[in-house]
Amino acid sequence: MNLIKFNHREDFGHEWYVQILNIGRWSLLQVSVSWNDYPSWPYLQIKSGTGDVLSILFWAYKFGIDIDFMGRTWKWDYLEEVDDEETDLG
Repeated sequence: MNLIKFNHREDFGHEWYVQILNIGRWSLLQVSVSWNDYPSWPYLQIKSGTGDVLSILFWAYKFGIDIDFMGRTWKWDYLEEVDDEETDLG
């Protein structure tokens, strides 16, 4: 069990991740803040079910924020594996 876990990822911009109280494949709270290289139209997505109790995603221009309450833990190891495979192919 991890109380707090931080991560930073750079891929077409910067993404900072925080997970609070991870138990197995579940987290009490996960937050991601990103600043990307490419702008987008603003949108808001709110959902419940399919892996989390409440998920809120907001995007405006190059800024994004994603908040998950009581959801499946984001799998950063998978993202790192994909990055390594893309680097090996290049």
